Amino acid sequence: MLSVKTARNSALNEILSYTYPRLHTGACWFISFYAFDPSKGEMRRKRIKINSVGTASQKRQYAAQVCHRLSAKLEAGWNPWIEADADRSYKLFSDALIHYRNYITKLLNDGVHRASTHHDYICFARIMEEWNDNQRVSIRYVYQFDRAFCVRFLDYVYIERENSPRTRNNYLAFLRSFSAFLVQHLYIKEKPTDGLVSIGKALLKKERKVIAVDDMQRLHDWLQENNRYFLLVCYFLHYMLIRPKEIAKLRLCDISVSKQTVYIDDTISKNKRSACVTIPQKIIELMAELGYFDAPGTYYIFSKDFRPGPEWVNEKTYRDFWSRKIRPALHFPKEYKFYSLKDTGITAMLRAGYDTLSVKEQARHSSLLMTDVYTPQDIRDANPLLLNYQGVL
Repeated sequence: MLSVKTARNSALNEILSYTYPRLHTGACWFISFYAFDPSKGEMRRKRIKINSVGTASQKRQYAAQVCHRLSAKLEAGWNPWIEADADRSYKLFSDALIHYRNYITKLLNDGVHRASTHHDYICFARIMEEWNDNQRVSIRYVYQFDRAFCVRFLDYVYIERENSPRTRNNYLAFLRSFSAFLVQHLYIKEKPTDGLVSIGKALLKKERKVIAVDDMQRLHDWLQENNRYFLLVCYFLHYMLIRPKEIAKLRLCDISVSKQTVYIDDTISKNKRSACVTIPQKIIELMAELGYFDAPGTYYIFSKDFRPGPEWVNEKTYRDFWSRKIRPALHFPKEYKFYSLKDTGITAMLRAGYDTLSVKEQARHSSLLMTDVYTPQDIRDANPLLLNYQGVL
C-alpha cells in the first residue's frame, strides 16, 4: 500500500505530467525530458541519443528542431511511455532509406520479391532521394515524409520527367511499399499514401502493338542471317507463348523431344501453376541443328549469348538485344517491343483459325476472356445458331 507521501507525490507528478526537453552535450549528446508513466505512477526520464548526427552545429540544429516538436506534442498531451515508438519518427530519412533497401534485398534473397521488383524499387528510392536532396527545402527526418511529399514527388515523376501514366503508377506502388515499411517498423503511424490513387487502367494504353506480317518476315530473315540463337529465343516467345522471365529459367531437362513439350514448373511460372506447353516441330529442328540437345540436361537453355550453359542469365538480355540490335537494324518503331512477339503470336494463331481454347492453353491464360482480347475484329464471326432466330416480338 502506498504511503501518504508517496501517493501525494504520484498525484503531483501526474498533474505536472512532463518537463520540457533540453539538450545535453559532452561525450554523449542526448535530449532528455521527464514524463509521467501511468503504469509506474512516477515521472520517468526519457533520453534520445543524437551522437550519430553530423557535426556539433548539426547536432544543435537537429536538437533544436526535435525539442521544439517534442514540446508541442507534450503540451498537446502526448506521452512517450504510452507511445514508446515515437522517437523513431525523428530518425534521419537517409537512415530509414538504408534500412528499407536492406529489408527489400532480404525479401529478394528469400524469394519474396522478384528481381525486377527489387531493381525497380532500388532505382525509385535512389531517384526519390536525389530529388529530395535537390529541393530548396528538403526533408531530413522521417516524420517529414508525409502526404504532401508524396504528391510533390509523383508530380515530379509524371509532369516534370514527362513519364507515362503507367510509370507514375509504378512509382506510387513503390511509395506504398515504402510507407508500409515505415509503419511496420514503427517510424510513423499512418501511411502517407493512403488516399492517393492510381491513374485508372482503363485510361492506360499498351505501349506495344502487334508486329505487322511484313515486319515479322524481315525479323526472321535478319535473325536467320545474323543470330539464329536469338531467333530461337523469339520462337519460344512467339510460338510457345512462354514469358521471358520463364524462358530464362528453363533448363534442357524440361524439354521432352518425344512428346514435343516443355514443362514449366510452378516455381518459375508467373501464375505459380505447373503446365506443359507444346513445342512446334520447327523449334525442335532448329534446336537440334544448333546443337542444343548435345549439352547436359542441367544446363539452362539460354545462358550466355543465348546458348546452353550452366549460368542463369537475366531475361533483360532479351530486351536489350531487341532494343540495341534489332530495332535499329530493322528501323522498328518503339511500339514494337520484344514482348510484342507474344501478342503477335496469339493474334496470328487466332487469325489462322485455331480455336480459342487451344490458344488459351498454349498461352496459359487464366480464362477465355483474356484470350479473346487478342481476337482481331475482322475474324470475330457471328454465332450461326442465332443468324435466323426469330422471337415472339
